[in-house]
Amino acid sequence: MEWTWRDVSKLLIVTFIIVPVIIEYFLHDYFYSLFQNSLYSGTLTGLVMAIVFTASLYLIAIQPYGLSWKAVGVRKFPSNYWKWTFVWLILLIVASVFILLLMDVLNISWENEKTEALQRDMTWLTILIGFLSAVIISPIYEEIFYRGFLYKWFRGKWGVSAGLFISSLIFMLVHIPTYNTLPVNFISGLVFAWTYEKTGSILPAIIIHSGFNFIALVLTVIA
Repeated sequence: MEWTWRDVSKLLIVTFIIVPVIIEYFLHDYFYSLFQNSLYSGTLTGLVMAIVFTASLYLIAIQPYGLSWKAVGVRKFPSNYWKWTFVWLILLIVASVFILLLMDVLNISWENEKTEALQRDMTWLTILIGFLSAVIISPIYEEIFYRGFLYKWFRGKWGVSAGLFISSLIFMLVHIPTYNTLPVNFISGLVFAWTYEKTGSILPAIIIHSGFNFIALVLTVIA
């Protein structure tokens, strides 16, 4: 890839300044004032974030270089990797359960605002909104951006280990202020990036990410 530090810097500005300040703070507050519901405002904010991240990536790192979405891993993966996709999903679930149990022992809450909003107002509409947000929208744009672009660039610059660590660290940091989920976010980032490393495709990561979020949603609904 011919991506430069300038390209990465622009996209990191989007990640750590434009999205948190303009979208997650001001726009989210505006949506909340309209709906008076954390789930609705959070989901709409997430949709805007998905559009901003995807459009920024296209305009900065894809279109100027005459590339296609294949450059960020939107491609088929070997059929023999399906079994590893399910293995990694199970391992990620087990690791996450262990972390959450440890947090319970340490008396650290791992609930978040959207989860609590969904549990307070449990209808087919809110469940559908939660599904679209967590299982479809977030896994697609996050894997394209954090693994397809960031991991690939850092990996090309400093190697696999650095790519795994730095991209997962950034993925963890962008989930602030939900501090209680940060360890799970970091481990998830490692798993997602590793599947991209092994297949050259972000599709296994999207599948694992979607499956993990789907299971979390089901547990939220039945809790």
